[in-house]
Amino acid sequence: MFAVIRTGGKQYRVAPADMVEVEKLSGAAGDAVAFGDVLMVGAEDGVAVGSPTVAGATVAGEIVRQERTRKIHVFKKRRRQNYKRSHGHRQELTLVRITEILTDGKAPAAKAAAEAEAPAKPKRTRAKKPAAAEAAPAEAPADADKE
Repeated sequence: MFAVIRTGGKQYRVAPADMVEVEKLSGAAGDAVAFGDVLMVGAEDGVAVGSPTVAGATVAGEIVRQERTRKIHVFKKRRRQNYKRSHGHRQELTLVRITEILTDGKAPAAKAAAEAEAPAKPKRTRAKKPAAAEAAPAEAPADADKE
């Protein structure tokens, strides 16, 4: 099964378990997200094309992480006019894992079941620095004082 969704002014062909980079969505890693603008749904029995969207269809996903693309440098110059302009841009993106494609107005499956299967991450703590820096200063050799 696949679907074509619209988000951020672009269209994406998605299937369950796909990872898709879309324009920035609000939310943190692990949050659930639903795409309501489903333009087309394809299955084994045929294809449903919306006009403009498929009624009752939703694509559910989970935010994996928020990230930014590499920097793009924009440089403008007009020769012999002493005109130079430099500008940079980094686009913000959201990486989304598609969990399921729903039709006929069904609700997404409970996220709690998926979280119960995942093991809990241990907390990271900082180790204390060794006390070698606090050692007593070295004494001068006894032979140096006998002169």
